Amino acid sequence: LEKKNRLLNPYERKVVAFHETGHALVRLALPGDETVHKVSIIPRGIGALGYNIQRPTEDRYLMTKAELLNKMAALLGGRAAEMIVFNEFSTGAADDLAQATHIARTMVTRYGMDEALGQVTYDSERPTFLGQPQDFGLFPRSYSEQTAWQIDEAVRELTNQAFDRATSILEAHRQLLDDTAQKLLEKETLTADELPSLDEFHEINEADELHRKVG
Repeated sequence: LEKKNRLLNPYERKVVAFHETGHALVRLALPGDETVHKVSIIPRGIGALGYNIQRPTEDRYLMTKAELLNKMAALLGGRAAEMIVFNEFSTGAADDLAQATHIARTMVTRYGMDEALGQVTYDSERPTFLGQPQDFGLFPRSYSEQTAWQIDEAVRELTNQAFDRATSILEAHRQLLDDTAQKLLEKETLTADELPSLDEFHEINEADELHRKVG
């Protein structure tokens, strides 16, 4: 539920506006099976100071590596926007970082999506409680310290690449970022028809492709 009685100071409100706009623009710029339905800076629930609502365009049961990488970039779009505009990070990206890290680690340890580590599964699905893995000490690690180090490096590389990709997209469309965030500050909530259209991202594919070649 929205918490309209939770008041943010002007600076925090601006940070949240750019953060949520960053998420939305990166998601809109990249191909995927979800569309941005609504963006808001009205606090919601216990801890969320703003939110993006995305809706799938179709039922999906599989995701490709490219789609997972796009999802990670969108998750880190808010953090990237903060760095571009304010030249520092806030604590508002904690959940985004957790989700992106989880995707990256799952790609590496369960889906065999890291070339250096090969077509190997290093972690099996474990019982969960309230969304958190619960192994009760029954699932000891079955790989060496060296492999553990490689896994950590692969996860770090994937998340860093996702952040850099989000940053390059938003830097290429800085004016669009500023204009959309300002509109969000004024209206507090933007629906899909008030957000930038795909036509406004006509340069995004070239910028993203250049980043991937350089990276």
